Amino acid sequence: MTEHFDTIVIGAGQAGLSIGYYLSKLGRQFVILEQAANITPTWRGRWDSFTLVLPNWTYQLPDHGYDGDDPDGFMDRDELVTRLEQFTNSFKPEIRFGSQVIAVKNGANGGNFRVATEGSSYSAANVVVAAGTFQTPRIPQFSNNLAGDITQLHTSEYQNPESIPEGAVLVVGTGQSGCQIAEELYLSGRKVYLCVGGANRVPRRYRGKDIIYWLEKINFFDQTADSLSSSKERFNAHPFVTGKDGGRSLNLHQFAKDGVILLGHMKDAQGYQVQFVPDLKDNLQKVDQFVVELEQNIDKLIDEQSLAADEAPRREELMNGYDAEVIEELDLKAEKINTIIWATGYKFDFSWVDFPIFDQDGYPIQNRGVSEFPGLYFLGLHFLYKRRSGLLWGVGEDAAHVANAIAARNS
Repeated sequence: MTEHFDTIVIGAGQAGLSIGYYLSKLGRQFVILEQAANITPTWRGRWDSFTLVLPNWTYQLPDHGYDGDDPDGFMDRDELVTRLEQFTNSFKPEIRFGSQVIAVKNGANGGNFRVATEGSSYSAANVVVAAGTFQTPRIPQFSNNLAGDITQLHTSEYQNPESIPEGAVLVVGTGQSGCQIAEELYLSGRKVYLCVGGANRVPRRYRGKDIIYWLEKINFFDQTADSLSSSKERFNAHPFVTGKDGGRSLNLHQFAKDGVILLGHMKDAQGYQVQFVPDLKDNLQKVDQFVVELEQNIDKLIDEQSLAADEAPRREELMNGYDAEVIEELDLKAEKINTIIWATGYKFDFSWVDFPIFDQDGYPIQNRGVSEFPGLYFLGLHFLYKRRSGLLWGVGEDAAHVANAIAARNS
């Protein structure tokens, strides 16, 4: 038997909950289908010491902004999950857990959409795909060639230093997760090897204010997808920084000074032998140049608008990473590396959405979530509309837009 709903929302993360809130306010009939057993499974799966890297004031879900006494702090995983549960309870949507959608198809004669899970079938006038882009860990194929006694974890599986085998650790990737986990590991006493990628860094504070204040001032998070020089830029990692212990900068040169062994990109592996591209110093140079140019742009804005700010700090950049030996091959056994943590991000797959609306990267072609197929929408993706679209800070704006589009279509 096929159940019918006015709108089916796929995914109970921050995007699916946000559109659900607006649909509820509009009095629309809808259901949220979630493959996991709880709401926001991605946030629940973060490591034990995880905190947001954006200040608490950027937590801005619909009519549910941050209302605590530490707006400039950084909430931890458990507080975030609690707030998301409170948001959900404020409008009590119907959510069907354990419902992995395997197909979204056009209905007969161009009518209602057909949505199928493993055990159920549905029809709907509208479908909102809010599955996000953090769908499946991205791990290189050559990981299968590593020796079987090497423990391999994606960052989504890491919990704390005590949860992994004794010995040294190789962290592959320097996005936000990779840098934060690498720091936690070496501060706990582990010897850490770290593959440096292309993610940029930012200082936690600059000229007396948190860097997010300045990034907002220069419209960093308001950059729209149509302004990118290449569609692939939408997948670039956010600059790394941490909110742990009240927030601080993360600097790869400081890591090197503290004993972390920096490496270039990992390119292959066989047994205990691992090969790296000799691009470490090129990668460090790009990261450092980004910081210099960012601070120059902030200085220019302060001068042009006569903004209140502390004096520009004297530049005394660490350079330790440039002194590192360029290593092209490691013997994991000889280095006593028993664990590899893949901080290599996630991949997505929308092949189950059976409509010809995807670009060469498999990313849906849409205009702020509205596709060319009436009634089919997307939400919660990186650069859906703006840089902030995939964040707790911006998903509500896009959800309101999609909800209004649904209302206008079915009015």
